[in-house]
Amino acid sequence: MALIEAENLTRLYGAGEAAVTALDHASLSVEAREFVAVMGPSGCGKSTLLYLLGGLDRPTSGRVLIEGQSIGELADDDLTRLRRQKIGFVFQSYNLIPMLDAIDNAALPLTLDGAPPDTARARATEWLRKVGLGHRLNSRPDQLSGGQQQRVAVARALVAEPKLVLADEPTGNLDTRSSDEIAALLRQIADDWGRAVVMVTHDAHIASYADRVLFLRDGVIADALRLEARDGANADLVNARLRQLV
Repeated sequence: MALIEAENLTRLYGAGEAAVTALDHASLSVEAREFVAVMGPSGCGKSTLLYLLGGLDRPTSGRVLIEGQSIGELADDDLTRLRRQKIGFVFQSYNLIPMLDAIDNAALPLTLDGAPPDTARARATEWLRKVGLGHRLNSRPDQLSGGQQQRVAVARALVAEPKLVLADEPTGNLDTRSSDEIAALLRQIADDWGRAVVMVTHDAHIASYADRVLFLRDGVIADALRLEARDGANADLVNARLRQLV
């Protein structure tokens, strides 16, 4: 059984003649330890797909299953709990709380889930060290570089030991070096820490760290590419496939 499955996902915004189809009968599955990148032109439905997979939005039709459980059938409180425990999110804008240090930012999912403060902080410290920030545990976001802030966000995504990590343009605000470091870290999340990763990106170089690249066009999954080397070396191959869709 795949870790996460999407069956005929469709998302409409608006109604009647003004309705816009953001996603059109998209189906996919992602296995544990698999890293999948999603690419396509602006407005093609990439972020809509990611939000539906993560239960941040509900489909007009179709369904999402995580470990065989249809998340669309869950009550709001149960869906919130599932997101907190089984899904980690990484966003382009980091979404860190300015007045909290790295430990308390990373611990937030556990804190919100009712974990004892000492337990939450200990787990956050462990993950911050794993992502290379053991020397900045007590730094606030304004004391960290963009790449360091994104590492805090990655630690926060992993602190509850989720099965799935969803990343929406995680390198969009970063320089080239920091982007490569975050892409390599996402690769490590799949390979070494056993999580499935689904990442939306516009950058072919970053996408080429993935096992598989899905290409969206006009809300439809139009093509897919499986990569042998997964170290950023196949950007030209990814770009060539992307140009065929434009």
